[in-house]
Amino acid sequence: MAIVIKNLNHIYDLGSPYQTNALDNVSMHIETGDFVGLIGHTGSGKSTLIQHLNGILKPTSGVIEINGFDITQKGVKLNDIRKKVGLVFQYPEYQLFEETVAMDIAFGPKNLGWEPDVVEQAVISAMEIVGLNYETLKDVSPFELSGGQKRRVAIAGVLAMKPEVLILDEPTAGLDPKGRDEILNQLKALHEKEKNTIILVSHSMEDIAKYVSEIYVMNDGQVVLEGKPQQVFQNIQTLEKIGLAAPQVTYVGQKLAELGFSTDHDIYTVESAVEEILTLIRRKKNA
Repeated sequence: MAIVIKNLNHIYDLGSPYQTNALDNVSMHIETGDFVGLIGHTGSGKSTLIQHLNGILKPTSGVIEINGFDITQKGVKLNDIRKKVGLVFQYPEYQLFEETVAMDIAFGPKNLGWEPDVVEQAVISAMEIVGLNYETLKDVSPFELSGGQKRRVAIAGVLAMKPEVLILDEPTAGLDPKGRDEILNQLKALHEKEKNTIILVSHSMEDIAKYVSEIYVMNDGQVVLEGKPQQVFQNIQTLEKIGLAAPQVTYVGQKLAELGFSTDHDIYTVESAVEEILTLIRRKKNA
């Protein structure tokens, strides 16, 4: 599903002494099947923005088109939008409430009116995607699980509804490196298989660099940079000015250039750094 945002504005507490312009003339164009990264410091407008995409928040002004349909119009059935646009909040495990893992994941599909056998298959599929064994965990209380497992159950509850657009707000916050990598790798595999549109909100430049194909950088409610990772992470000074940074490995590439080593590609992932360093070694041997 293509998402087009035009001149979006959102003002909290409009007309009061506490009035805050959270979104300031934001425009984006996200193609169907894109894996998009949304980055920015705390308070930059990221969370406010994504809550507009399935109608949790209404804009002060502007347009949001999903597959050519303006969801900001009066009379729009938001339930229809939310069937297609799934939103996973930060620390989604705090929203678990059912007696068993299977019941919690099935809650959304049941509310969509699906038949019991279809719901069960959706639960099995969603658990498989996030790396949870259905037979082992289906009857277990979600509150008996580890933090990482709870996070996966919460994500599976959204995936079970088979959204065409999946939005994740810091899905790996608070997880150890192993749990973080497992969840992100599973999301990447899901994207490659289903070709759905994914929007990943993250503070980790390394994760953004590794997984996404397009990046939007926000600051003070505005989009200040956009483009492919290699384009965005070239703007180190701009990123640092707004309290962000490039991936750590990008600074390694920058240092190599300062030392006089010529590199053929922009370095922004560990894999690209390894490739470039090996190329430099081969050149030196052949010189």
